[in-house]
Amino acid sequence: MTKHIGIVACSAEGAALCYRTLCAEAPRVLGEHMHPEVSMHTYPLGDYMVPIRSGDWDEVARLMLSSVRKLADIGAEFAICPDNTIHQALDIVVAQSPIPWIHIAEAVAGSAQAQGFKTLAIIGTKYLMTGPVYREVLGRFGVASLIPGEPDRERIDRIIFKELVNGVFEESSRGFFNAVIQGMKDRGCDAVVLGCTEIPLLVDPSDCPLPALDSTRLLARAALTRSLDTG
Repeated sequence: MTKHIGIVACSAEGAALCYRTLCAEAPRVLGEHMHPEVSMHTYPLGDYMVPIRSGDWDEVARLMLSSVRKLADIGAEFAICPDNTIHQALDIVVAQSPIPWIHIAEAVAGSAQAQGFKTLAIIGTKYLMTGPVYREVLGRFGVASLIPGEPDRERIDRIIFKELVNGVFEESSRGFFNAVIQGMKDRGCDAVVLGCTEIPLLVDPSDCPLPALDSTRLLARAALTRSLDTG
């Protein structure tokens, strides 16, 4: 028996990668063609973007809570959200959620700590990079973080919302991300957090200037581990 995983999704490409990772990696421990029961609910990304842009995290939390309650009603035993940005509302959500959650930044921080990384570059939406999600969680794990300068943050954000969430992956954008990551390496970072769940579909770890912490796949693996823990 495994625990039923509920996915509170936000953007399609990141959620799909998280789901595919769960299904692809589970057979190694559960057997051929096997994975935990998984259910997903999502409101349109557009419904989220209105409160995100206005900084209304209570409304973001309301959407997330509506999703997780629906998932709990059909049997989900814990929840994950393959979207880094809306984790800024997670404390509000957890306080009212009918089921427990895995925090995406905690999955990343645990991996960083286990690998001995000291200073992480945070790459994601402008809301994520300037927000508290990684800064606060990494601080609890004793890991420092840095973010790109404002011009780079703005261009990263445009690429995410104009290209990546729409399934568009341009070589020029990959080159730009690598250049930004090289700049963060030059500033003293020893690893980079791919802190938008679509970025792992663009950045190739084989030529990335820093070791990459793939938030999407790390969250999926943490969910698989939690699902296997039936105690």
